Amino acid sequence: MEMPPPSASLDLREEAVADRRAADAAAAPASPSTPATAATAATAAIADVLVWDLPLRVFHWALVALVSAAVATGLLGGAWMAWHALAGQAIAALLVFRLAWGLWGSRYARFRQFWPTPARVRAYLQGRWQQLGHNPLGALSVLAILALLIAQVLTGLLGNDEIGFAGPWSGWVDEDTSLKLTGWHRLASKLLYGWFALHLLAVGVHVLWRRRPLLRAMWTGRHPGDATAAAGRTRWPLAALSVSLAVAAWGGLWWTGAWG
Repeated sequence: MEMPPPSASLDLREEAVADRRAADAAAAPASPSTPATAATAATAAIADVLVWDLPLRVFHWALVALVSAAVATGLLGGAWMAWHALAGQAIAALLVFRLAWGLWGSRYARFRQFWPTPARVRAYLQGRWQQLGHNPLGALSVLAILALLIAQVLTGLLGNDEIGFAGPWSGWVDEDTSLKLTGWHRLASKLLYGWFALHLLAVGVHVLWRRRPLLRAMWTGRHPGDATAAAGRTRWPLAALSVSLAVAAWGGLWWTGAWG
């Protein structure tokens, strides 16, 4: 049986301690206090805590920039397709980083932390969801976007538009399959446009109507919450490993002719 890495065990212990502290605080009998003391305690309990670590924030905004570039150059076509391919390769590297960081990143970056199980979705829809990080519907959106982007990268690498552009891996499949994958690439792009629109609409609703500082949180990494629920420290050796995997993926694309 494969044993979990020490960092994963440490994460589980940290989360268990945080959950136990929260449970003890909820079960503790109320002690008499002055209004000022109670207000001070409430203020101390809620603070700006780190939710999104620096590697995840860099990934998010880099992905926004690169997807925007890929969309623009793809719509322009012609000579811009070379830049479209470069943007796609960089997106592929970012996706490799995100998949790695979803396995061993900080608390709220890990997939197991926000995986939208039926119980979590039900709790959110019933108004009982109080945790930091992605809520279950937001998690579904994140996973859908990642899946669509992975599909876009793969179909772009294998596709061929019969005009002047062929993906670097298009020779790995027969021509009919390559053309079919190009059609899927175009279909997935339309699905991405729609999903991004829904994502922006949801962010707008949370920011403007529910007054939640989502944009500030994704920029600074901090969000109002219980201090015991913070994401914890960033493990920079693992961050460096994730970046190395992403660079290796980009190098692999270059090696197979993706830049040519």
